[in-house]
Amino acid sequence: MPEEMSCCARHTVRGEEQKRRLANRLSRIEGQIRGLRKMIDEDAYCNDVLMQSAAALSALKSFNRELLRSHMEHCVVRDIREGRDQVVDELMETLERLM
Repeated sequence: MPEEMSCCARHTVRGEEQKRRLANRLSRIEGQIRGLRKMIDEDAYCNDVLMQSAAALSALKSFNRELLRSHMEHCVVRDIREGRDQVVDELMETLERLM
């Protein structure tokens, strides 16, 4: 893979199937967020809004897990094999932000 296509160059080439899966997850999350906005506009009961918010947060966490798994299996492994060990520091920083 050329350098401009690597994760270190801040660009990742994804397969069409992965793009589709990630885009579908994001579309569902967008719908959940729009639903939250509507619930607030319509003065929905607080607990109902909180439950919907928890569902949206769970969906976003699931999105992050899928993307992180792919990043580790492809980008991180490749970069380490190619001697770019600084990817480990980047990964640790990312994990700290996600936790």
